[in-house]
Amino acid sequence: MERTLAILKPDCVRKNLIGKVISHIEEAGFKIVALKMLKLTVEQAKAFYSVHKEKPFYNDLVKFMNSGKVVVMVLEKDNAVNDFRELIGATDPKEAKEGTIRRLYADSKQENIVHGSDSVENAKIEISFFFSESELISNES
Repeated sequence: MERTLAILKPDCVRKNLIGKVISHIEEAGFKIVALKMLKLTVEQAKAFYSVHKEKPFYNDLVKFMNSGKVVVMVLEKDNAVNDFRELIGATDPKEAKEGTIRRLYADSKQENIVHGSDSVENAKIEISFFFSESELISNES
């Protein structure tokens, strides 16, 4: 069973879409292994997105991710990383396929509702950024 990290971003929380987005996730066969709401500090946002620190959008991304509450989740499913990326759609909602979360709910390339890990290796790193091993409750337990 594979795991991936999902973050419902500040725009998702502000627009009261948490339940709708989680419904899409569950209907797609994902099991929620861990979930919590928090407000990222600037330092946390900088650290989490440090892979992008040389890119021109980095400061705006940090500011956006610090602008409100987020919901972080660990999702479990066979082929979780790729299946979740398919479910959420392209970063730019205008380029996302019909029926994807970003196509349905996102307003722009920056305010795109949700983050998903881009590889199994990064999923492990990202999950450990937000959750300790004891917080991960496998659906097989």
